[in-house]
Amino acid sequence: MNKGRMAFTQIIDFASQDLFKVCVNRYNGNYKAKEFTCWKQFLCMAFGQLTHRQSMSDTLLCLKLNSDKLYHLGIGKAINKSTLSRANESRDWRIYHDYTLKLIDQAKKMYEGENQLEVNLKGSVFALDSTTVDLCLEVFLWAPFRSTKAAVKIHTLLDLKISIPEFIFISTGNVHDVKTMDLIPVQKGSYYIMDKAYVDFERLYAIRQEKAYFVVRAKENLKFKRVKSRTPDEKMGILCDQDILLTGINSSTRYPEHLRRIKFYDSEFDRTFVFLTNNFKIKAQTVTQLYKHRWGIELFFKWVKQNLKIQSFWGFSENPVKTQIWIAISVYVLVLIVRKKLELASSTYEIIQYISIAPFEKRPIHKVF
Repeated sequence: MNKGRMAFTQIIDFASQDLFKVCVNRYNGNYKAKEFTCWKQFLCMAFGQLTHRQSMSDTLLCLKLNSDKLYHLGIGKAINKSTLSRANESRDWRIYHDYTLKLIDQAKKMYEGENQLEVNLKGSVFALDSTTVDLCLEVFLWAPFRSTKAAVKIHTLLDLKISIPEFIFISTGNVHDVKTMDLIPVQKGSYYIMDKAYVDFERLYAIRQEKAYFVVRAKENLKFKRVKSRTPDEKMGILCDQDILLTGINSSTRYPEHLRRIKFYDSEFDRTFVFLTNNFKIKAQTVTQLYKHRWGIELFFKWVKQNLKIQSFWGFSENPVKTQIWIAISVYVLVLIVRKKLELASSTYEIIQYISIAPFEKRPIHKVF
């Protein structure tokens, strides 16, 4: 790390401009751009994310007040609000989507082999869920959700072993979660952990046919017949462990094979859960632990909403909203890359907090942490 470089620039140094240019050229992003290129747009938006700016005006004012430093940030000179607004409206959001995916691939390779879970399984462990960002229906007409509000959903498949997204899909609020199962990449031997919203036996059977495993919470109206039972371990909260066949008119056709049904009592929260899985070999306790780790995706959504700016948007049409979300996610992944590259012991949260407070600090980041 070169001495004298600002904290924000030290982070951005790990964002490959060569990969970025590939994404820009794919969608002709710099068409008719004279000075304010896609890269400068990315820098302005990333600066707003990393410094916790509340709005576009807040971001650009902060940059303007530090105009003598903008050359060293790579931005050059102060940017007008109209310039950034037009760029967010007109430049294809897929530029930042593709670039984020490239950063994710880079981060996954760096964290390969790590396991943050207390269960040790050969395959990857993924949690599938979505988070909803509420919007004003009168302003965001393109994103219907309910009769009185608009929203966007961020559907995410999170690798729980390394806390890095494997797949992200942004939709309007009225898209049902279960439809995301048609889009996710299914890897042989991997585990997919899901809540009740994803109980669709035709789609679950598709995961089974790909020789992957799922753990999903059963709905209360599940119709089945018991084929055989295993000895439960009530000390570990396992109330029953059964092989079953579905007997519902539709469900029995859509999933014609045996399923494993595990009933679990969580003494910590005084709740009973019923899980379905197509893995008959792992311990029932392992199944319950896998579902417990699904909480990792809830923590991911909570972290992103608290530390990145996706609760309020700096544009009203679909393009600027998706641009902002994808750049926010790219910033999260970029910090993960920096943390690994510099072998920092501090958390991602601590690194972002430091950048937000001292973006122009010239002390090398690896000496701060």
